[in-house]
Amino acid sequence: MIDHIGIAVADIGAARDFYAAALAPLGIALRMEVSEAETGGHGAHLGFGLTGKPAFWIGSGRTPSGAVHVAFAAPTRAHVDAFHAAALKAGGRDNGAPGLRPQYHPDYYGAFVLDPDGNNIEAVCHAPQ
Repeated sequence: MIDHIGIAVADIGAARDFYAAALAPLGIALRMEVSEAETGGHGAHLGFGLTGKPAFWIGSGRTPSGAVHVAFAAPTRAHVDAFHAAALKAGGRDNGAPGLRPQYHPDYYGAFVLDPDGNNIEAVCHAPQ
């Protein structure tokens, strides 16, 4: 159901150190770093996980896309497209049209909307085509 979740942090360096230490006993480690340039100016992001795929993300500062980010797993790209259309029809605001996000991995296909409270809600499919 939930693919990953992210929260905004005030000091990404301090948060990196905190989460790296706090999550280490659980076998969770920093698995991916995405620069502010790669996010188009929406802050740097650090992804933590048990293996290669991050499931918990922290991002620098509160951005226009809200302080909380939740991504729901979608079985196909068509489901991502349908999520985006339904969310917009239900009153959500577009925060990233359906499409590939190769900065995460070559088959990362996601769509983003802001819910009525400004939280960044995503549907993502990791399968090729």
